[in-house]
Amino acid sequence: MGFIQTNLPYLLSGISAGGQYALIAIGYTMVYGILRLINFAHGDVFMVAGLMMVYISTFLPIYAAIPLVILLTVLLGFVIEKVAYKPLRSAPRMSVMISAIGVSYLLQNLALYITGGLNKTYPALPWVSDTVTVFGATTKRVTLITPILTIVLVVILVQLINHTKIGMAMRAVSKDFETSQLMGIKINNVISATFIIGSLLAGVGSLLYFSNYPGVTPTAGAMPGLKAFVAAVFGGIGSIPGAVIGAFIIGICENIIKGAGWTTFSDAFTFVLLIVILVAKPTGLFGEKATDKV
Repeated sequence: MGFIQTNLPYLLSGISAGGQYALIAIGYTMVYGILRLINFAHGDVFMVAGLMMVYISTFLPIYAAIPLVILLTVLLGFVIEKVAYKPLRSAPRMSVMISAIGVSYLLQNLALYITGGLNKTYPALPWVSDTVTVFGATTKRVTLITPILTIVLVVILVQLINHTKIGMAMRAVSKDFETSQLMGIKINNVISATFIIGSLLAGVGSLLYFSNYPGVTPTAGAMPGLKAFVAAVFGGIGSIPGAVIGAFIIGICENIIKGAGWTTFSDAFTFVLLIVILVAKPTGLFGEKATDKV
């Protein structure tokens, strides 16, 4: 019982962190599945959502600030796609990747200018940020909410992709971009919908993440974004269930390493795992083997 009480907080934190990484990883994996683009700005969209909450909560009550922040995060993702990626639709893939890195640094530097580089304290969310006791282990309620909310959102997303018109269009575009265009699918609408869904999940992920780790800095999205990217690669980039499972594995392992007293190596573990996966199974756990047409 003593062993469980000692390690349960780390396991709960790991499951919670995994859920937060999963919500960001889905954005990476969906955009890659359709555009074959790693959206390096996605982690910074998550960070901007955190900063918007800090500032908006100063003049609006929390219950009004939360939907407004999610709406503005969705709008930000939509604008980034229209301004930075759409004009490069027929450009070489490297150009789009450079544009994504440029957007990432632009968001970071804008945040640096607005905040002066200071650590901003995220507001406590009523009920969500409360402390609870589980089997003798003390944790925040957000730790328990995160995995449940993540699974619910993933189930809704999978249903949307498998049983709606826009979902069918997304699956068609991810299989064959050019043929989908010839079949009359409105590619721009599909891509916009993908960025909107990814940004919505990043906005929800920021609410959960910053409730747990309340310091928001201009680089606060960099490490969660990288870990979510590793989770997407680990699960098989392009696969939503793969991204979610990969995120939970990374979150749990990382927190168990912290619990063992090796906090210094918890971030390194994530990137060692990435190297091992790329060497052993480049397509990830659930990735499909790509066949190039001659």
